[in-house]
Amino acid sequence: MTNPSFKGRMTPFIDRLKANQSGVAMLELAGALPFFVALSIGGLEIANMSLSNMRISQMAMMVADNAGRVRISIDEADVNEVIIGARFSGEEMNFGPKGRIILSSVESNNLAAPNTGYTIKWQRCFGEKNSVSSYGVEGAGATNSSMATGIGPTGRKIIPVPGSALMFVEVFYEYQPLINDLFYAPQTMNFTAAFNVRERSSNSLTNVSGMPNTQKRLCSTFSPT
Repeated sequence: MTNPSFKGRMTPFIDRLKANQSGVAMLELAGALPFFVALSIGGLEIANMSLSNMRISQMAMMVADNAGRVRISIDEADVNEVIIGARFSGEEMNFGPKGRIILSSVESNNLAAPNTGYTIKWQRCFGEKNSVSSYGVEGAGATNSSMATGIGPTGRKIIPVPGSALMFVEVFYEYQPLINDLFYAPQTMNFTAAFNVRERSSNSLTNVSGMPNTQKRLCSTFSPT
């Protein structure tokens, strides 16, 4: 049997407890916090991925543009300077160990039909990532018409202007998510860029300073520096 006096004392307390909303905000925050944290992390990942994409695309354009600006002639030392500039620009991304730049000089192969086309006259690389060109290595198209329509993705191939060369650049970068692979898995970003050479009378790659092969940016070398 319920004690009437106890029930009488508890009734006002229960009424006040029902009317008390001082903990509602805390409960709502506790319920919404996991979703808010997940949304924030996802937003950070999207922002970081977008920034990485922009940096990689700009790096590709920078290398192609700077290589195309070398006038009169181009030397191994000029290529090294262009690569060093790219290396410095990618330091915040740790690009050296995680990326790869492939710079190709695309020129006419100067062959008669049916072998008329273009060739990768020389090719230089930088970065430790084990990636190879998607469009050919040095010497591709030199003896045949395998590059008759130029270089680049299908439907977007590009050719150099007559009597000149095209600086074609491919950049690969191993993107690592900020937190983990909950939202995005590690992936390889890839961008291409191309600039025609300006005011250069000779497109042959020289080595006036006698730079040894160990210091050249050969594509057989995979180095972060």
